[in-house]
Amino acid sequence: MQPVSLAFYWHQHQPYYPNDLTGENEFPWVRLHGTKDYWGMARHIQEVPEFRCTINLVPSLLVQLLKYTDGGGSDRHLDVSRMPADGLSRADAVYLLDHFFMANGDSMIRPSPRYHELFLKRRVGTDSAESALQRFNVRDLRDLQVWSNLAWMHPILFEVDLELREFKLKGQSYSEADKAWLLDKQLDVLRQIIPLHRQLAEGGQVELTTTPFYHPILPLLWDKRLARQAMPGCELPKHLDSYREDADEQLRRAVAFHAELFGEKPRGMWPSEGSVAQEIIGAIADVGIEWIATDEEILMASTDGRVSRDPHGHLRHPELLYRPWLVADGDKRLQLIFRDHGLSDLIGFQYQRADYVIAAMDLLGRVEEIGRATQAVNGGQPTLVPIILDGENCWEYYHDGGVAFLRTLYHEAARRGVINPVCIGEHLREHPATDRIDRLFAGSWISHNFAIWIGHHEDRTAWDLLHDARERLKAATVGQVSNLPGQEASTALVADPSLTELAGWKPAPREKIAQAWQELFIAEGSDWFWWYGPEFGSAQDKLFDRLFRTHLQNIYSLLGEPAPANLNEPIKRNGHRRLHTLPTGFLPVKVDGRATFFEWISAGIYEAGTERGTMAQVTDGVVRRIHLGFDQARLLLRIDTANRAREDFERAGIDELRIRFVEPEGLELSVTGFGDAALCVTLDDDGMSAGEAAFGQVFELGVTLSALDIQPGSVLKFFVELFANSQSCDRAPRETTLELTVPPPDFEQILWQV
Repeated sequence: MQPVSLAFYWHQHQPYYPNDLTGENEFPWVRLHGTKDYWGMARHIQEVPEFRCTINLVPSLLVQLLKYTDGGGSDRHLDVSRMPADGLSRADAVYLLDHFFMANGDSMIRPSPRYHELFLKRRVGTDSAESALQRFNVRDLRDLQVWSNLAWMHPILFEVDLELREFKLKGQSYSEADKAWLLDKQLDVLRQIIPLHRQLAEGGQVELTTTPFYHPILPLLWDKRLARQAMPGCELPKHLDSYREDADEQLRRAVAFHAELFGEKPRGMWPSEGSVAQEIIGAIADVGIEWIATDEEILMASTDGRVSRDPHGHLRHPELLYRPWLVADGDKRLQLIFRDHGLSDLIGFQYQRADYVIAAMDLLGRVEEIGRATQAVNGGQPTLVPIILDGENCWEYYHDGGVAFLRTLYHEAARRGVINPVCIGEHLREHPATDRIDRLFAGSWISHNFAIWIGHHEDRTAWDLLHDARERLKAATVGQVSNLPGQEASTALVADPSLTELAGWKPAPREKIAQAWQELFIAEGSDWFWWYGPEFGSAQDKLFDRLFRTHLQNIYSLLGEPAPANLNEPIKRNGHRRLHTLPTGFLPVKVDGRATFFEWISAGIYEAGTERGTMAQVTDGVVRRIHLGFDQARLLLRIDTANRAREDFERAGIDELRIRFVEPEGLELSVTGFGDAALCVTLDDDGMSAGEAAFGQVFELGVTLSALDIQPGSVLKFFVELFANSQSCDRAPRETTLELTVPPPDFEQILWQV
């Protein structure tokens, strides 16, 4: 078999968090992901000299890294980390308890005894930071300052740095000098990131690519009407003016900045959110980009379904996906590759719960199978398998930070003769595309549309506020303004700017105008729109909303005038969404596997796949919906799948379902016997029967409260996990938990009175 060309493409990105007018920065994610993922991902590649891949470095991320390493930059989290623990104000101590447990509990907090001890003392989700503060002494607070930074160090750092390893082994009772040493070490690691990537690129192991500077959705800057290609009935913002000049500038700045930092222009580009359209091809080619990447569903939509997946995920004409394509705008041409989102989602969402060595071998086995299935119909060209995903967000869900998985993956990929890890640009130069797309469909990497960024009224409100600020800035840039609201400037003022002072208006200095445009380009980033609407949410939704509006307010401030009052009003109206609804009454459920409507009418409901913050899973899991609640004696769950639960479970090879409790800690239920006549529900610690389960149209489970040894008022935090061949294949929720309080016997009477 001819070797399969395996193209890993890691997208490294953070929104632009700083407020350049005030110097404030509310978010630590560039710094924390820097010492963990941006350093670690590069180091993994360095360990295997024969391995090749592509890394996309977004300029807005690189600028912020340089602020820390060369500009003395900071953030609120770092400021509080540096403060002497015995000198913290009450407000700073409360901030510490509210924000210094921002890490995955299972993989980043629980493995460190002292960090876990502090986490339990904090009682996250039960007590406010104000009430928890009384339980923390100065030693606790200082150890928390240390561990919140130490937990975000990549595991390989502790292998290669003896001092850092000994520092971690100390575990607790750190001094102020210890803390200062760690924060200096953190900065040293950040300083290594860009040189390490430059070294990998110069050595030929890595191809570095870029993205439009502040990560905007280029097609929506070009023409918001392009959203209607995938969503014909989509409501659009009030203002539909094209911002083509902004798109050109975001592209030009990205390429120039990359060339300055790495010594050569990028040949490839990941368009922000994989967002493409026929209309932007010429603009991308104009800045010297030779190839771009997006999702497989764009290829499906651009080829009228010649490439498609059946309901079970099997590809029709797979050879058409695993090859490059050409797209042209007149004499301007780009090559395109298309992301296999099934393989990418396995890394991002599924393998985190598997044995990591087996998971890596499974992925490579799937790649080999793709090669066998496509080689005969690929006309002698090597099969190209693109796996594209965020390079930072998924690893915090792997209990070892992804070390075992990536080490196995890279070493095995490099040594197998039937797999050839490649840099994408190098592969395309040796095996250029011959197939041509006549017209590239307008869409993104999520559902081949732009719904997340323009499909909700909150998105459209944000676009219109941005438009108002842009119009004001455009007018100020050419001198067509008056300082009197509603009064139009005369043509004389435009023709002779020296007359502006006679008219009572003094234009903003040129450097202020330039800075105002930069604030606008920042506000055009996709990340702010990501959090508007119902699709995604986090505990920091309101902060993202405020920061977006702050960038727009800064435009007016730089022009020397007050911002409109509506920029003081939140766009995000509902704040952080509850992950699921709560039950409103006891449930009269007969556990028989039938979807009897009235039995579950008062249940709480969780819709699967809606909780991920900065990533999105494109492929669907087995679990689509969970109904949850109680009767007087039982915890009750119902799981809905895409079709009939029995057939969907059998098709996925499900042999066990587990309910894993985070609270009460250590409690676990197991449901087995899916291939037998009856299901068996047991507690793992004693193997005793704990209830009953059935599946047919749906899966239903009733667990006795007495078996769980819980009382009314007890808080339950748990998730559902499905296993096939002893390997986890689905979890709901994927990273968080369902949370319920066991109701008292008079639960319904209390609700009725309320």
